[in-house]
Amino acid sequence: MNLVVADEVLQALLEYLADGEFHSGQELGEALGISRAAVWKQLQKLEALGLELQSVKGTGYRLEGGLELLSADRITQTLLPEAEELLKHLRIFSMIDSTNAEALRHVHLGSGYVCTAELQTAGRGRRGRNWISPFAKNIYLSIGWTFNGGASQLEGLSLAVGVAIADVLTAFGFNDIQLKWPNDVLWRDRKLAGVLLEMTGDAAGVCHLVVGIGLNVAMPINAAATIDQPWADLEAMLHDPAAPKRVGRNALIGALLSRLLPLLRDYPTQRFIAYRARWEKLNAHAGKTVELHTANQIVSGVQLGVDDSGALRLLTQEGEQIFYGGEVSVRAAS
Repeated sequence: MNLVVADEVLQALLEYLADGEFHSGQELGEALGISRAAVWKQLQKLEALGLELQSVKGTGYRLEGGLELLSADRITQTLLPEAEELLKHLRIFSMIDSTNAEALRHVHLGSGYVCTAELQTAGRGRRGRNWISPFAKNIYLSIGWTFNGGASQLEGLSLAVGVAIADVLTAFGFNDIQLKWPNDVLWRDRKLAGVLLEMTGDAAGVCHLVVGIGLNVAMPINAAATIDQPWADLEAMLHDPAAPKRVGRNALIGALLSRLLPLLRDYPTQRFIAYRARWEKLNAHAGKTVELHTANQIVSGVQLGVDDSGALRLLTQEGEQIFYGGEVSVRAAS
């Protein structure tokens, strides 16, 4: 397995400050092997990332409350053996445009390429939306995989990935997880996570797929100001009387990879039918009247669930209709 951490100086500075204690400029400079002036420049980068840096003359600098930074060692230590064998490359970035874009740039490396980041400057959601990606607060994770049998074998994959995410969160003790067709994970009807699949190559032959996951862990209120739909994060879920203990991002990523890497390996033979029953159990809109929004129409009907390929079943005035993936969204009818 190839482990690479980008932005090494900034990463090292963050690691010293992650404990939430004061560190002098001299101490930081000696530890990083750079000048005091260079330390100051790096500290200014932290403020630009939205981190609240506290400075006390004669004492030093600290990040109040500290941070849990992403760590290749901590992630890989939590992997199940099966997933550890499948993970070929792991890259951790302090800052990147988009983990999906980075994975697409490395599709030539084949299956098992994984990248994650503390911050995305151009995080992508479905239908061209921005994915809000504050520093060291949430999970931004992308996995690259190569399939030899064409795109048709991947029907329903985004739904299966949603099931895997829900199962990981449930295993950690989080309750009331729901799934919204085709690729949202909800908590009490608020968006908690999303899945974005992007593909290159030959749709009928060898194709390269990137599975992108954004999971809200501790979304700052100010960062969420531009989110245009109800949202949730794991931090909010911890206030529930039945909530589990706080779970770190490294442990979450390790658990997600332990589920998702074997899922991608086996999906061409298992297909969505292996996940359908679990998806239906978590279906947020089962039996509800919903509106299906496509690029050129809005269809209203009672949501009947999905078929064996993951296509949406709606009972409309014309009878039952089947709708496949694409640039669509489902919302409760007004």
